[in-house]
Amino acid sequence: MSLEKVKIGIIGLGYVGLPLAVEFGKQYSTLGFDINQDRLSELRSGHDSTLEVSDEELVEADQLTYSHNLEDLQNCNVYVVTVPTPITENKQPDLTPLIKASETIGQVLSKGDVVIYESTVYPGATEEDCVPVLERCSGLTFNRDFYCGYSPERINPGDKEHRVTNILKVTSGSTTEVADFVDSLYKSIITAGTHKASSIKVAEAAKVIENTQRDLNIALVNELAIIFNKLGIDTEEVLVAAGTKWNFLPYRPGLVGGHCIGVDPYYLTHKSQSVGYFPDVILAGRRINSGMGAYVAGEMVKAMMKKRIHVNGSRILILGLAFKENCPDLRNTKVVDIISELGIYGAKVDVYDPWVSNEESEREYGISVLSSLEQGQYDGVILAVAHSEFRDMGGEEIQKLCRPSRVIYDLKYVLTTQQSDLRL
Repeated sequence: MSLEKVKIGIIGLGYVGLPLAVEFGKQYSTLGFDINQDRLSELRSGHDSTLEVSDEELVEADQLTYSHNLEDLQNCNVYVVTVPTPITENKQPDLTPLIKASETIGQVLSKGDVVIYESTVYPGATEEDCVPVLERCSGLTFNRDFYCGYSPERINPGDKEHRVTNILKVTSGSTTEVADFVDSLYKSIITAGTHKASSIKVAEAAKVIENTQRDLNIALVNELAIIFNKLGIDTEEVLVAAGTKWNFLPYRPGLVGGHCIGVDPYYLTHKSQSVGYFPDVILAGRRINSGMGAYVAGEMVKAMMKKRIHVNGSRILILGLAFKENCPDLRNTKVVDIISELGIYGAKVDVYDPWVSNEESEREYGISVLSSLEQGQYDGVILAVAHSEFRDMGGEEIQKLCRPSRVIYDLKYVLTTQQSDLRL
């Protein structure tokens, strides 16, 4: 297939799919396909509530259209799947969105078409889990009638510096010719260039270890923070001192949320266990990071008790609910773990986050977000997310939110040691 004949269908218009659809829509006939009709209406009106794409960029994508109708998708010959790949309550991969997307494509797949997956999976998922669905629903034969590629997403929500076009893209294909086609397709929009992997499995594995590596590095500094807290040493001061060495990595402790880092390692460990190897290090890192919400709540309660603040019935304010700063993304936010744990102690918890949608917060977590703040109301404040608004407030303004006897816990090193009672 030549690039001149390409008609692209992007399946899923979330944080990953929309920026990609916009870039393709500047050069190719592109259909953004999503089952969420509210999302489609929003995009047709010229606005993206995730803030990943500006209103101006939506206008620039003059070849991009939107639909939830299967008939419209049938006009495409290249399909790019960007749906979520979550985990179950038991920390097992949930391929449901991926399988449903494959079933949808299978209904419209024609001879010569190419299906490219971007969703994070374990090595082998494209060919072992998705391809059989495509074959079953289409009646076509893989690598004879249709072909597949895998090009893992590297979107970093809220990051305005590292965008889809200036992040180097890994590509792959199910045959040598298809690998070349997939690579040339992405190379036409990715200014940073591409890296063509030797196989789909290599590309899948490369993606899943990117976030596993970050997860383990953060787990290490989280464990160090716990150790240094018990030793009475300020973790940030230690990390700053160690950071004077040229090859010391600048990770900081904190909550590990979002759709990627706290989820992707379970895809790799699942596949590892299926072939008989139990991955000790990866799962140990996951246990540490998964427990940080409860750890923070416990430290807050102990600090309040030391100040003779009655925790049961106290009022605690949490600043920030999104999983990262300057971003409205609530997916897998671990701030909810702190809220849940403090609730067990009987504390009344308020949450303030100017970035997130109250409607989405209530729908996803049953949490109502404050629209404004009042001074002198709180026995404790936890600064959980380093939004620029909270940095601008500064220590004095945050202290004004509290009663005379209070505990301020700074998880993000926004405040000085004099302005906070606890730091992670």
